Amino acid sequence: MMDSFEFSKISAAVLLALLVIVGARVVISSSHPHYDPAAGYQLPEPPPEEAAAGAGAAAAEGPAFNPADVVALLKTAKPEAGKQALGKCTSCHTVAKDAASKAGPNLWNVVNRKLGALGDFKGYSDQMKAKGGEWTYEHLAGFIHSPKKYLPGTKMGFAGVAKPQELADIIAYLRTLADSPAPLPN
Repeated sequence: MMDSFEFSKISAAVLLALLVIVGARVVISSSHPHYDPAAGYQLPEPPPEEAAAGAGAAAAEGPAFNPADVVALLKTAKPEAGKQALGKCTSCHTVAKDAASKAGPNLWNVVNRKLGALGDFKGYSDQMKAKGGEWTYEHLAGFIHSPKKYLPGTKMGFAGVAKPQELADIIAYLRTLADSPAPLPN
């Protein structure tokens, strides 16, 4: 049985632990004006002149992405480099003829294939099925560059490929994945 001295020690330990926890929260919230106990630490908004400077810096990074620029690079693209770059895609996609799809559809014969229509793949988003059309070089460039931006609601979780030359190399390799590769654009 516990005597009163043991009970007092346990009570004191519990109260001390609570005091340390509550005291730490009080010190943190009073010394950090952007700390909200419910939401955590909130970063302050930059002053308007800094926000405008940040927007200017983004604009200075270069022109907006244009799929036609990637298509223009296809004539000099290197399919071997595209095969290597596509390695990051093969955890979700297969590329061999007659191979079953994985988490994403098989990419064999993807150039000019109807969007969202590969028979053995059932995981297409409603947005992909509704888009219509074919995987033209422009569509492939736009989608691989930024899947979520190109087709909001897509299930593809890949962030995308930013470099136009790498995109052209990947698309040039995808073009080779067919019995009769699609012609290069003029």
